[in-house]
Amino acid sequence: MKILFDRNVLFAAFISHGVCAGLYEESLQRGQIVVSEDILTELEEQLINKARLTPNEAREVTLSVRTHAEVVKATTLPHATCRDPDDDMILAAALEGKVDALVTVDQDLLVLNEFQTIPILNPRSCLIALAEH
Repeated sequence: MKILFDRNVLFAAFISHGVCAGLYEESLQRGQIVVSEDILTELEEQLINKARLTPNEAREVTLSVRTHAEVVKATTLPHATCRDPDDDMILAAALEGKVDALVTVDQDLLVLNEFQTIPILNPRSCLIALAEH
C-alpha cells in the first residue's frame, strides 16, 4: 500500500510516540511511504521552528524520510481543488506518486474524503486500512 504522508503527520511521527509514529513504523514494514520535495522542505522548517531542532537535526530527520520513502516531484493541478490552495500541492503529490491513500490531519483535505479515487484518511483510519491491506 502506497501512502502519501503530509508534513503534519510526518512531524507528529518524529516528535511524539502516538498514532502517527505507529503509522510511520507500520508503513515502513508493510507499505511504501510517499512524500514530495515540498513536503520535506516544510517538514524541515517545522522541525526547526516548532520543535526547536537544530538545522542539522532537522536535516537528519528529512534525510531519514528521504532514505525510506519514494520522493516525487509534484506538478500543479489544472485547477484549484482544495479550499486551502496551499493544499493542492499535497493532492498533486498524491497523484504523481500514484498512491493508494493520502494521510493527513488537515481538515481542509479531510473534508474532501477522496481525490480522484484516492482516499484521504486521518492517521488512525490509515493505520486500520494498512492492517487490513
